Amino acid sequence: MKIRNLDLTRNPVNEEHQLLGLPPVEDTVSHLEAHPFLRVAVWFAVIVLISLIGFLIIRFFLAQDWGVSWKIINETLDSRLFWSAVAVGFLAQVVDGALGMAYGVTATTFLLASGASPAAASASVHIAEIFTTGVSGIAHAKFGNVNKQLFTRLLLPGMLGGILGAVLVTQVNSALFKPFISAYLLLLGAYILSKAFRQLNIRRDAPRHVGKLACFGGFMDAAGGGGWGPIVTTTLVGTGNDPRTTIGSVNFAEFFLTLASAAVFALLMETDTWPLIIGLVFGGLFAAPFAAYLCKKFHARMLLMLVGVLIITISFYNLYKALITL
Repeated sequence: MKIRNLDLTRNPVNEEHQLLGLPPVEDTVSHLEAHPFLRVAVWFAVIVLISLIGFLIIRFFLAQDWGVSWKIINETLDSRLFWSAVAVGFLAQVVDGALGMAYGVTATTFLLASGASPAAASASVHIAEIFTTGVSGIAHAKFGNVNKQLFTRLLLPGMLGGILGAVLVTQVNSALFKPFISAYLLLLGAYILSKAFRQLNIRRDAPRHVGKLACFGGFMDAAGGGGWGPIVTTTLVGTGNDPRTTIGSVNFAEFFLTLASAAVFALLMETDTWPLIIGLVFGGLFAAPFAAYLCKKFHARMLLMLVGVLIITISFYNLYKALITL
């Protein structure tokens, strides 16, 4: 899960992260600040997560006899698609836990390579992310990592962009849309890779055009299956915003963006993607401790290079396959 308690002390790792425009390393944050609006948002997230878990239990177990339930479980465990999603969820969570971003980009890139349509891949990633971003956002608010002003400026534009992106990707023919998604992911992979070879010039002016940035990031996140973190977080940190409150605010806003996008996918899509969703969540749960271990063993620059090359390679392959099938 994307729970990050950030250490803001000056140390070699944090200095390297600052040069690359990445979040600081994780450590315990002791203080807690709350606002009535944030309390309402936190309780809303808690209620949504509990309701979704209850719905899934009723939908797959209590609403039918145990024989049918066990049949569904066995069919899911025997599904190649499910285990592919487990592997993708594991890898994507490792990447996200190590870099503080790129879960959606990594997961969508691999799901497209496994044969999923752009709409199915993006829907599966966003529904699975409801749980990870929900837990992450609640934790950030509890630890005082959310800036209310920045959070409110990100919230509605990000949700609007996510809704528009989800509508677009579900209404456009997947065969026609897949080359554009693959090209976008390829460029995003190149951007992540470029961060390993350049020093970030941090400005100290106040953030501008936050609403436009959030709307664009939300749109690309829903339409392309990822990009909220790389677009919004990197831009805000790069303009000199406090990394701790920026990461916390962006991650908490991501829960509401993800919820809005997932609702649109659920309403407009008829494809059953539950094996993908469950696989992504299942793989992500086991990846959290491994991601923390990986952070200690690899430098941030090396991780950026590995992830960038991996996403570029797979996206180029997806783009090639999509173009030759048109």
